[in-house]
Amino acid sequence: QVQLVESGGGLVQPGGSLRLSCAASRSIASTYSMGWYRQAPVKERELVTSITGDNTNYADFVKGRFTISRDNAKNTLYLRMNSLKPEDTAVYYCRAIYNWGAIYWGQGTQVTVSS
Repeated sequence: QVQLVESGGGLVQPGGSLRLSCAASRSIASTYSMGWYRQAPVKERELVTSITGDNTNYADFVKGRFTISRDNAKNTLYLRMNSLKPEDTAVYYCRAIYNWGAIYWGQGTQVTVSS
């Protein structure tokens, strides 16, 4: 079993920035892919961004504003979020797919963008 723990969420004003972290209890060097998803109230969970090897993928609604990165030495995935908008308000979840096929999710961290 692998635990993923997100942190870094909070309340930020429009135009502000946050950096989310996702700490894994097992080496993320063994992951096939990792990603960030989000779920706003009464909406389905949606992919924000993912990283597979050296390849990154971003949803159109965050391109140019969000950046995904990973630190294998710290077993941590990051999401840098700039130019935040009220519509970015959601619970953000980390997901990891390990090489043996297992998929793990974190418990989520709330991001609220409001003045």
